Amino acid sequence: MTVIDPEAQTGWVAEAEAAEEAEEMPLSLRLSIADALTLGNATCGFMAVYFTTTGILIPHLTGSTETGMARNSAATAVVLMLAAAIFDLFDGIVARKLRSSPMGAELDNLSDLISFGLAPAYFVLVYGMVADHPLQQKVSAVAAIVVLLAVVLRLARFSCVTMKDGMFQGMPSPFGALTVVSIVLLELPFVPTLLAIIGVAWLMVSRVEYPKPRGILAVAMLSWIVGAMGMLAAWAFDAPGGQMLLQAGCALQVVLGAVIPLFATARRVNTFRGNRRESREARAEARAAQLP
Repeated sequence: MTVIDPEAQTGWVAEAEAAEEAEEMPLSLRLSIADALTLGNATCGFMAVYFTTTGILIPHLTGSTETGMARNSAATAVVLMLAAAIFDLFDGIVARKLRSSPMGAELDNLSDLISFGLAPAYFVLVYGMVADHPLQQKVSAVAAIVVLLAVVLRLARFSCVTMKDGMFQGMPSPFGALTVVSIVLLELPFVPTLLAIIGVAWLMVSRVEYPKPRGILAVAMLSWIVGAMGMLAAWAFDAPGGQMLLQAGCALQVVLGAVIPLFATARRVNTFRGNRRESREARAEARAAQLP
């Protein structure tokens, strides 16, 4: 006769119940590798807000004269936004190659809202708050709200509208966020800066088509982000030529933000003209075929 130890039996039952609970865990609660990268994106966005606050806004409010702290913190905040863009780039690649959880798309939108909506909008807000002119402070707050709402609308539309493969409708939020920050770092006069920021916000909610970063384009985007980090580091530590590198990098980002829509619009116009020409030729051939 076999005797079963009650304690051992209790342990087996507990292990069996744990295994059943693990098997019954909803798929929506299981994170994938791509989800972990997406959460890294959100973390970088939050830390960008943190460094903008502690290194730029608080020293200004307390009357600190340490300009180096503001420069280093501004560079750190922008580097974190660039790092968020890297996470955003790779979470899509990993999701396509491996597995994506059912809540991956929602996590991606929420993380993008933090890193490419809240963080750059807050950067614009602080840019206005450290200015001495009261009107500039108020108008900068309005510009920051415009940027934030543009990203919110763009992400909401992205979830609802189905685009053809390989294209985005409107400027992608990571590209828009980096362009907004580049405009601020250029330190142009206030009115051109304000108009450029509003222009970027409009491009994010526009119907201009942008290619998705895949293949060679993804490699080029990653290389550009890494190069931008180097320029920011040189500027932050006051390296020889650091200011010139920063200005050149920011100017290039702004130029790309303006040129890509022009190319996309020109391509769309050429496609429309080609379709009209083909339609006219088809109608002419149909009329010629009907003649006796």
